[in-house]
Amino acid sequence: MASYKRVLLKLSGESLMGQQQYGIDTQRLNEYAEQIKEVTDLGVQVGIVIGGGNIFRGLSGASAGFDRVKGDQMGMLATVINALALNSALESAGVKTRVLTAIRMEPIGEFYSKTKAVEALERGEVAIFSAGTGNPYFTTDTGSSLRAIEIEADVMLKGTRVDGVYTADPEKDPSATKFKSISFDEVYNRNLKVMDLTATTMCKQNDLPIIVFDMDTPGNLKKVLTGEEIGTLVHA
Repeated sequence: MASYKRVLLKLSGESLMGQQQYGIDTQRLNEYAEQIKEVTDLGVQVGIVIGGGNIFRGLSGASAGFDRVKGDQMGMLATVINALALNSALESAGVKTRVLTAIRMEPIGEFYSKTKAVEALERGEVAIFSAGTGNPYFTTDTGSSLRAIEIEADVMLKGTRVDGVYTADPEKDPSATKFKSISFDEVYNRNLKVMDLTATTMCKQNDLPIIVFDMDTPGNLKKVLTGEEIGTLVHA
């Protein structure tokens, strides 16, 4: 039995690169699709936000001389490319999906509204939210928090290549220790990089818990949703 009825899954664009240096690794994409299928088969309603860092990051573009607004808009379009790739992989796996965009771009995807999103979820479709919030200066982390709150998700699942929240970056500091659970206040006080400050503040204010876990290990998404204690719970 699943522990949650409706979830928002946040995936990073960088994770789609797999072992590549750029773009989309089809093996990683298909692994993600299979994991998502496993939990939809349990009856879990799944909304997804995916980043675009494997293609273009607005902040990186700004540092390279792009206008920040144009750079962020390019980043939003990168998330749409990833959303279409995930949509295709899910449909190949037999999962019904709906791509919703924060910027009008029919027929690529439907223009986002809460009503459309919730109706899709209640029909058993996976709703993929792309183009961030549709505004510059907001990250896909913030877009994830916004969409999770709007669709009244029970939890936000942040799938990363790290298996939880640590006292320091475990890839740089071998002495870093992992938290089983941690409060939003402690995340602030320790200056831990779970999500950006705007995103974590929104989650705290709306009492939306976050589970940070390793999505790159097949089967982990199902483990999280069936109550196994993997990853780190961030709570109010």
